[in-house]
Amino acid sequence: MKRILITGANSYIGTSLERYLKENYPGAYETDTVDMIGEGWREKSFSGYDSVFHVAGIAHSDSGRISAEKEKLYYAVNTDLAVETAKKAKADGAGQFIFMSSAIVYGDSAPIGRDKLITRDTPVSPANCYGDSKVKAEEGLRPLRDGHFRVVILRPPMIYGKGCKGNYPLLSKLARKTPVFPYVKNERSMLYIGHLCEFVRLMIENGEDGLYWPQNAEYSTTSELVQTIAVVHGKRVRLVKGFGWMLKLLSHAAPVVNKAFGSLRYDPEMSVYPEEYRKDPLAATIKKTENE
Repeated sequence: MKRILITGANSYIGTSLERYLKENYPGAYETDTVDMIGEGWREKSFSGYDSVFHVAGIAHSDSGRISAEKEKLYYAVNTDLAVETAKKAKADGAGQFIFMSSAIVYGDSAPIGRDKLITRDTPVSPANCYGDSKVKAEEGLRPLRDGHFRVVILRPPMIYGKGCKGNYPLLSKLARKTPVFPYVKNERSMLYIGHLCEFVRLMIENGEDGLYWPQNAEYSTTSELVQTIAVVHGKRVRLVKGFGWMLKLLSHAAPVVNKAFGSLRYDPEMSVYPEEYRKDPLAATIKKTENE
């Protein structure tokens, strides 16, 4: 039986992994969770755990400029806390540390009408302190690797699933309420929470080390995603062409437009793993997300 310590209480990804392992691999994994708020976690022994899965962090929820205090907090939690936790895991004898980074380390989505393809050779280029805090954490974690302590860094794209936060719930709400939606041909990498959980399980089971870019096997198009969600709810959304120019104008005043309709995709080759972790096609994951 593999023992896993999840650092970060009540996180969406952490609780999803715990539930996924119990439902799909009963008896094969033992999971514990430690709250990272305050200093109490420092008294918890990490000894005896095969893997420490670090999901504690501040999500990117700001638009525009942020205060100096908030910027400092990003680095304190997303960078310093991650590195301190990994150092404790290593000192206590844990075998592996898995860190949730993000595709945000490559910067923002491409503007509407342009493509952004990320390959293994694409350098990091964070556009804000959130992305930079993740880059700095990665830089602090890599030197901790040795023959006895493995470090896995995951850079997933947008994660979605039942109960998720962020852009997906907004798209889902629109899909259920609007009869028409602008058609824009974009391509985005996304990652279903069930696929992420299986990928993390494989990282633990196989004792992996290194940098990984898990994603769904299929790219998503925002317009078609909204249409697919609507169908699950028995609705019909008509996709209307010709709004690209209007959205481009809006994107100058509201960057969130590019976030929704811009392109950002990983090269498919970089997300392949010897054991398949993407159990469901895109449409099936949307159905699960909406119906679970």
